[in-house]
This record gives sequence, structure tokens and C-alpha cells, in this order.
Amino acid sequence: METQILSKTKRRFLPEDFKIVSWEALEPYLINLRDRQLNSVKELENWILDRSEVEAVAEEETGWAYIRMNIDTTDAKLAERFMFYVNEIQPKVAPFENELNKKLVASPFAANLDTNKYFVYLRGIKTQLEIFREENIPLEREVNEEQQKFGSISAVQTVTYKGAEMTMQKAQLFLKETERNIREEVYALLKTRRQEDVDKLNELYSLLIKLRNQIAVNAGFKNYRDYKFADLGRFDYSVQDCFNFHDAIAQEIVPIMREFDLERKQLLKLDSLRPWDMEVDKTGKKPLTVTPDGNELTDKTIALFYRIRPYFAECLEIMKAKGNLDLESKKGKAPGGFNYPLYETGAPFIYMNSVGSFRDMITMIHEGGHAVHSFLSANLPVTQMKSLPSEVAELASMGMELLTMDNWDIFFENEDDLRRAKKEHLEKVLHIFPWVGTIDKFQHWVYENPNHTVAERATAWQSILDKFDTNVIDWSGNEDARATMWQKQLHLFEVPFYYIEYAIAQLGAIALWKNYKQNPDKTVDNYMAALSLGYSRPIREIYETAGISFNFSKEYVHELAAFVKAELAKI
Repeated sequence: METQILSKTKRRFLPEDFKIVSWEALEPYLINLRDRQLNSVKELENWILDRSEVEAVAEEETGWAYIRMNIDTTDAKLAERFMFYVNEIQPKVAPFENELNKKLVASPFAANLDTNKYFVYLRGIKTQLEIFREENIPLEREVNEEQQKFGSISAVQTVTYKGAEMTMQKAQLFLKETERNIREEVYALLKTRRQEDVDKLNELYSLLIKLRNQIAVNAGFKNYRDYKFADLGRFDYSVQDCFNFHDAIAQEIVPIMREFDLERKQLLKLDSLRPWDMEVDKTGKKPLTVTPDGNELTDKTIALFYRIRPYFAECLEIMKAKGNLDLESKKGKAPGGFNYPLYETGAPFIYMNSVGSFRDMITMIHEGGHAVHSFLSANLPVTQMKSLPSEVAELASMGMELLTMDNWDIFFENEDDLRRAKKEHLEKVLHIFPWVGTIDKFQHWVYENPNHTVAERATAWQSILDKFDTNVIDWSGNEDARATMWQKQLHLFEVPFYYIEYAIAQLGAIALWKNYKQNPDKTVDNYMAALSLGYSRPIREIYETAGISFNFSKEYVHELAAFVKAELAKI
């Protein structure tokens, strides 16, 4: 595996030195695929593999352009290179993709392809055929161009505290300080800086909603939500299932979160729990920290992964050797963190904004889980089988967080700090559900009502937020910050409707952890077997392979929330 990943798979169709330097360079290979005669099942399979190779190369070149642009948003040439793929390549590839989809589905030999191997792939191709419209190509290009502006706006947001200019991520560390006046002061700085861009982000989001709605209407859908469900291939659950999940979260998780907030208020001895009191250690201790140094963070995560399964550590070692890590926060770097799969070379890229906080450790483990997933699915024959649905991708990352938890002494040698880290994380595990429910329900409203005004959007946000609120935090004097909290969520701007998956996968991760407590080796074996499937099988089957249920019913939410609460009590 290591040799194969480090020495890129030999190309079978494109020249080894081929690069997409222009549309004219790529077009002949797409014409070849479009016009090639296919006279047997074997020839059809070879055609699928050749097409997959072109997709892998295009995806990887675009990926590197995206990564480099995010690392330095101030470099116009890097942005220009990424926009070359968005404006010049992708719009011209799209009609070919549709023609190739038609060719595949129309082939008399498609019916003779191995169903077990190609079922999910063919199902996705047929759905893309159904929703493709030529008139959406320029709209998709415009959406891709506009949504990148969120990163550009966010990347230049800084605050100056005690004479030092710093990124928003770094400034947020002060919200963990035990001195309340420091937290309040920095919170005010962060809020004021974000308020400067409120109108700009509202305008950007309104434009994106308008463009996305038009794409849906062109494709014959009632709204963009329904279009996106088809585009994301949500075959395993419905819109109503999401609404039921929202209700389950409100009924089963929010009361537990209310207990946490009331305990926080009591332990901090506060008459009123304020927004700047939510990140500080509730027992009044100094914030947990890890090394802000990217190399040390990597090495400790490698050591951690070795304890769970040496293979996991080897994946990160390969990435480190290849330079596929950029972990530290710096001015001009876009916010956020991600693991970017690179389908041709197999070894992905981890990008994050480490500032030395405890959450940086969690992010690294999380993205490391995604990275392991990329390695385990690297040998699948078709690129689309490696393009993972989020319900599966996030199971890998969130699962890794919990599977490693009993070995966090690598980061926290002090026993008290280790206990604090575990408690803080388990509370966060439950805390994610109400926020995911809020963001997801908000998106449903936004796209069911695409012609809303900014004022109507603000009202809807407040109403939805109230459904998942514990009603313990006192927001008086900071109502404006609460009213625009959604603007911090990258997913709303860049990857619409990709968020409910976090809650679905978090349930799966808890179930994995529950199994791990009983049989660690078997659970890790099942976890690796599931991740090795990539997206070659339906989601439910992948979860079953992992030894868990694809389930987010009220009863299941209750059972797993109770398990986490019981584990918290043991720490």
C-alpha cells in the first residue's frame, strides 16, 4: 500500500506527463471517450476506467489549485489558477460528462456489468443524467465563482488585541481565559469585526440562493432543496426523515444541553450566563492547550494512531513525507479545516488552522480519520467510488475521534487534564446535534422560500434557533450577534445541504465507540472494512459493514445520547 501510494499509479490512457494547461489539451481525450466504439462488456469496462482516469487527473489538478489558493488568499495568481478550472475547464467538461453518461447508460453491455460492483456507480450516473441541463452550466460556473468569496471575506478578518493583530481563530482562544473581563472584551472585538461584513455576507448569500434556485427550476424541481437531494444522491433517507431527526434532537438532546448549561452557570458562580462564558473551562481552570507547532501536532497524532492500528499512523507518515499537510493558522489563510482527497496519487492533503487549542487536536484527529478513509479507498477502480457521501466520510472522521479517546494521554500527560479533555469532548459530541439541526432546518426554510427578504431570513433564523435553544444563555445587548450567527457557517455558502450528515455520522460514531468499548479489535476491523468500500455500496450496507445501524430515529437518538451521558458520569 505504501509503495503504491508513494509511486503514483501508472496511467493507462493519458500520457504520464499530461497536465491540463488548456482546454485544447484536454478536449481530444474527451472526444475519444465520446466517440469510441464499444463492442463488448470488456471494452465498456476499459472505457469506464479510462474515463475514471481523466476524472481523477482533473479532480486532482483542481484540488491542488483550491488548496494553494486557500493557503494564501492574498496571492492573485493562485486564485487565478483555481478560477481557470472553474471558468475555463469545468463548464466545457460538463456537456461532455452528460454525453458520456448517456453513452454509458445507452450501451447494450451496461446491463451485463457486475451489479455488485457497479450498482451505486450506475445509480449515480442515471441521477446526474436526469438533473443535467445545458442552461445550468453558466449558472454553476457563476455559483462556483461567487461562493469562493466567502473564504476571501473571512480570511482577511482580523482583530487587534493589546497591540497585536491576529486572526479570528487565534483571538477566539481568549474566550477560554479564566478572567471574565478578558473574554468579554475579546468577544466584543470579534463581534464588531464580524458585524462589518454582515451586509456583504447577506448580499452574497442572497445571490447564491437566487442562482441555486434558478438551477433547480431549470432542472424541473420545485426548489433547490429537492434538486440538491437528488444531486447528493440521498437515496437512503428523505426530507421528512430530516424533519423527524430535527424533532428528535430538540426532544432528546436539547434537554441534556440545558443541563450542561445550567451546570456551567452554577460552577462558574454566575448570575447570568453570557455568550463569552461558553468556551471557558466550567470549573474555572486554565484552557486546555496542545502544541501550536504543526510538526509536533503531526508527530503526536501519528503516535496516537499507532496505538489504535499501525496502518492509521503509516497513512499520516506518508502524508508528512510528501508534504501533504498545512496545519498552522496564519494571516491570509482561509479559515476552516479539511482533508482533500487526491484521487490519482491516493495520498490526500490535510489543511487546518492550528493555534494551539484543544480543538486543534480534535480537528487533526478528525481530518486524520478522513485521510485514513482516502487511503483505504484508494484502490477502488473507479474515481466516483472514491467520491464519498458525507454520511460515510464523516463516520470515518468522527469515529476516529472517539476510537482514539482513551489514548489521549499522548497529548495530556496530566491525569486531570486528560479527564477534562474527555469530558469536554463528549459534551461537544452531544453539543453538535442542536447546532446541526439549526443549520439544516434553516437551509430547508431558505430554499423552500427562495424569494425571501433579508429581514424575513433573519426572522426565520431566530425562530429556528429558538427551537434548539436551551434558554440559559443571556444574549441581552448582543442580539445582533445571535441574529447573524449563521454567517460563520462555511457550509451555507460553499457546500449547501452538506451538514445534516454530521449529526447522522455522529450517531454512527457513538455506536462505533459503544462497540469499541466491548470489543476493540473487532470494531477497528469492521471500521476499516467499511471505509475500504468507499462508495461502492449503498450507505446502509456500509454502516452494516461497520457493525452499526444507519438509523436516526427518536429511539436511537435517545439510546445513544443516554450512553454518552452515562460515560460522562464515569469520568
